[in-house]
Amino acid sequence: MRPWPGHAYPLGATYDGSGTNFALFSEVADKVELCLFDAEGNEERHALNEVDGSVWHGYLPNVEPGQRYGYRVHGSFDPANGLRCNPAKLLIDPYAKALEGPVEWDEAVFGYPFDDPTGRNDADSAPFVPKSVVVNPFFDWGSDRAPRIPYHESVIYEAHVKGLTIAHPDIPENLRGTYTGLAHPVMIDHLKTVGVTAVELMPVHEFLNDHHLQEKGLSNYWGYNTIAYLAPHHAYAMSSPRAGNQVPEFKAMVRDLHDADIEVILDVVYNHTAEGNHMGPTLSQRGIDNAAYYRLVEDDPRYYMDYTGTGNSLNVRNPHTLQLIMDSLRYWVTEMHVDGFRFDLASTLAREFYDVDRLSVFFDLVQQDPVISQVKLIAEPWDVGPGGYQVGNFPPLWTEWNGKYRDTVRDFWRGEAGTIGEFASRLTGSSDLYKDDGRRPYASINFVTAHDGFTLADLVAYNAKHNEANGEDGNDGESHNRSWNCGVEGPTDDETVLALRARQQRNFISTLLLSQGVPMLLHGDEIGRTQRGNNNVYCQDSDIAWVDWSLATKNAPLLHFTAGVTALRHAHPVFRRRRFFEGRPIARSRRGPNLPDIAWFTPAGDEMTEQDWDSGFGKCVTVFLNGDGITEADTRGERVTDDSFLLCLNAHYEDIDVTLPDPEYGSRWAVVVDTAAGEVTTLSTVPGVVAATPPTHKAAAVLPVPARSLLVLQRTENTGS
Repeated sequence: MRPWPGHAYPLGATYDGSGTNFALFSEVADKVELCLFDAEGNEERHALNEVDGSVWHGYLPNVEPGQRYGYRVHGSFDPANGLRCNPAKLLIDPYAKALEGPVEWDEAVFGYPFDDPTGRNDADSAPFVPKSVVVNPFFDWGSDRAPRIPYHESVIYEAHVKGLTIAHPDIPENLRGTYTGLAHPVMIDHLKTVGVTAVELMPVHEFLNDHHLQEKGLSNYWGYNTIAYLAPHHAYAMSSPRAGNQVPEFKAMVRDLHDADIEVILDVVYNHTAEGNHMGPTLSQRGIDNAAYYRLVEDDPRYYMDYTGTGNSLNVRNPHTLQLIMDSLRYWVTEMHVDGFRFDLASTLAREFYDVDRLSVFFDLVQQDPVISQVKLIAEPWDVGPGGYQVGNFPPLWTEWNGKYRDTVRDFWRGEAGTIGEFASRLTGSSDLYKDDGRRPYASINFVTAHDGFTLADLVAYNAKHNEANGEDGNDGESHNRSWNCGVEGPTDDETVLALRARQQRNFISTLLLSQGVPMLLHGDEIGRTQRGNNNVYCQDSDIAWVDWSLATKNAPLLHFTAGVTALRHAHPVFRRRRFFEGRPIARSRRGPNLPDIAWFTPAGDEMTEQDWDSGFGKCVTVFLNGDGITEADTRGERVTDDSFLLCLNAHYEDIDVTLPDPEYGSRWAVVVDTAAGEVTTLSTVPGVVAATPPTHKAAAVLPVPARSLLVLQRTENTGS
């Protein structure tokens, strides 16, 4: 069977109903062979003789979905000059839409002999390398539609496909840990109960388990080790004899989540690949065109620039590498129907040379792309290179994981002095970071915990990391966690300590969900998931990292509290404004005097002064949120109005008497959230919130706020005495 000429576009393997077109980019190749494999592993080679613009291509009639394939690239092998072609190495298609099986860590997958790192290894790697798979592009999406939930109405839930469901007793065993399991009705019901509008999935691009981890009996659980940017990870699919089955399973998951009005956001790793540094394996891009795909050290191209701490960095200055990234993003939106992306170590993508340039070519391309620019784009705004911490510096189209929010909120609730000013900025949307370039409060993705670090339960139970299971002598993971164990390190039977820890968890959840910006919850935090003090479970595919669903019963009050506060946020636009507070009178109210849209009060009930803001104490404050002070209109151009609220926050270790504001702000207030009591009530019908008659207090009343607690009060009457 001789290949027909085919086409240079699109890259990858494209089935059209009659056959498959294959196209591979390489500027350094002298010859490219397409290798087809049958179910027994027998190989059939075909030279791709057509070359257009450094793209080698051919069309094979009758090659259908399920066909396994790879490439062998002939060319120069001269590592000292950045060239690493070797036809003995079977190479994964960078545009593969599915891979079959994991890599087997044999010496043959490396480009050098283990006893001579400067030499050349000509052992055939084909028996040990995952095969790329031709997939069927046709899928019945039915009436699927993108939920397109506005940022300011979003509640994001960071989750791991396997870890979220692998131990769930109500999901059928064969579905646990899979794409299908994540979209099981039991799981969707839980997400809806919590009030989630989007799941942000940790990496689902095909990734590899590191050689050194497997040797220690561990694995790359998190998945930040990508090898194929268009392929969903094979291990998250149900067992199936048909190669490529992970693609329709992923699509069905997205369709089912969309049907529940839940968006799907992918955590994507376009900053590096699993091939690592010069001592890593030759699996794909390294053997196809090393210098095009990777940033090499300019005066010694045997080595790789490493802005990621993982061994290599993608060369986003090369147009073909940029094309791979953009084609991948576009594919996941148009063909897989995802709703957005969170970019791991996004500062790396901005590096034109050595400096971080927020107007780099990559961001220009995203800005003008009619597909990618219309979905949610979230940056992790840092990398490990010089000047890599770029919180607040991404272009207007982007939102950012706000690491300053995490740090400030943790410091405030563990009682650090002098944090009140910055805490106020974080609570109100971080205008100091995002307002100057025209962005809105929802540019801030607020979080207290994420996959990297302590869970919420561990944040209040450990002062230090306990990563012994990782086998790295405690050298891995962040050492400065801004955590507080409430008096005892780790597990305890002390009821006083346990009560304080539960209160602190409620404080963090309430603060997160009632802050301006977009809240992001870490999976399992709503039921008190613990990693037993391990703050770096990247290598723990075990019950250390998995969600223990028995906690949903044990910690049911925390789950109900979280759901209640989320429902309160959804019901009241004053907690999710689209514009920043102005702090000045808003001449819109018909229910009393022209009050500011926000006001800050001392425990004595006086408006905060500069001296108060600079106070070294600063652990207790009351915030007035004016429901009549919302300046933006709704989707139909109508005025948005809401009830007004007071937030009383006491991070001190003693109870503090708080005087409520004067009657002009409201004559009577009802307590609707009390983190000390663990209660959320409502004055009106709000799904998920207990309907009860909350205690009320008159204006200027003195209200005792328990130590380390938060109260939310809702105005029950118009302003005026």
